Amino acid sequence: MKMKKNSLMFAFALFVLVFVFAPVSAQDVTIEFAQWWEPELPAGEFRALMDEFEAQNPGIKVELLSGPYSSTKEQVVAGAATGTMSDVVGLDGAWVSDFVKQGAIADLSAIMSAASYDDSLLASQIQLNGSTYMIPVVNFVYPLFVNDALLEKGGVSAIPTNRSEFFEAAKAVTNKEDNVSGWILPLSLDTPNGIQNDVMAWLWASGKSMMKDGKPDLLNEDVKSVVEYIKSLYDEGLIAPGAFTLKEQDKVEEFTNGRVGMTITSLAHINLIRERNADLAFSIAAIPAADGYEGERGIPYASWGIGIAENSEHKEEAWKLVSFLMSTEVNSKLSTIANAFPGNKESVPDFVNTDPMFATAFEIYQNGYPANEFVGLPVAEELMRLFDEQFQLYLEGEITVDEMLEAAQEAWAPEF
Repeated sequence: MKMKKNSLMFAFALFVLVFVFAPVSAQDVTIEFAQWWEPELPAGEFRALMDEFEAQNPGIKVELLSGPYSSTKEQVVAGAATGTMSDVVGLDGAWVSDFVKQGAIADLSAIMSAASYDDSLLASQIQLNGSTYMIPVVNFVYPLFVNDALLEKGGVSAIPTNRSEFFEAAKAVTNKEDNVSGWILPLSLDTPNGIQNDVMAWLWASGKSMMKDGKPDLLNEDVKSVVEYIKSLYDEGLIAPGAFTLKEQDKVEEFTNGRVGMTITSLAHINLIRERNADLAFSIAAIPAADGYEGERGIPYASWGIGIAENSEHKEEAWKLVSFLMSTEVNSKLSTIANAFPGNKESVPDFVNTDPMFATAFEIYQNGYPANEFVGLPVAEELMRLFDEQFQLYLEGEITVDEMLEAAQEAWAPEF
């Protein structure tokens, strides 16, 4: 009887040892993916891609942490500072330099090498010090969106192609009694990417630059002409009120609700606008250039970039998700539902042949060149904020244009 009891105790102890010390099953792995993409895609589409990934990779689950761009940025920045960043993160190119300095995001070159991954099909990679830290999954151009009905009501027969035409169109559309403005400009200091997407966009559209020999060149006449032009719109009351506190999602909402005639925003928002206001007739076009400019136009763009957190305990599984999204077939699907240009060289989005608006966007893209001088700059978002602070003072008439640009140049210089 004693032998039987000892045998049972031994078997139980062995069971406990096997259970405790057995390798953890891949079934226990859940990776978090923080991004702003899901809310900007048709309902259920992004989750469906995650389900497809899970089916191909038994034992790995993906928990999507989704929110608007601004709140996702706040979440990712906080995670970078505290070492609690999600395993996989959606990235804006403007954040990369800061995160690398903090040691918050992983060296993807090392991860790709360890996985024997062929990166030749990647359309681009964001690198610092010779290593990749962000891969653009899809790329969006930022064209001019116009409300067809409001322009027609204002007697504007054609979408403006230069600054003078844009000014007159904005003036014709603006109607304070109906709470309608010609243009909307988001200048929130919390999320200062309006400087990139809505201010410098006018500079790049005329083939000009804010840089020279890798250093800031904010005192040049081309930058000056842009800020003076925008101030003329502001002084005339053609810009939607509250610009100093508005964020990117606010301009999309105001345009969708028919309260602004024109806005510069991402192709990613076309689906969102159509979904929220199916009756809104709108068009897209290239951003107006300086009067008389005939050259190739720079097209503002932004990427849905992706990276892996340095603090992640599941980098191997996280990379599987990244490589899945960058595969030819999946990247074609994602770029199609996002109405964006693919990050895989061999991927082809369906919309180029099926949706006239996106065919127009592709034509704009082909006729110009991608332009975003903030990508890869040190503390890029802080640079935008520093410029924004001076720009607001200038718009309010508290400083002159020369004082504004000199102060911005002085504030930028130490970062280079």
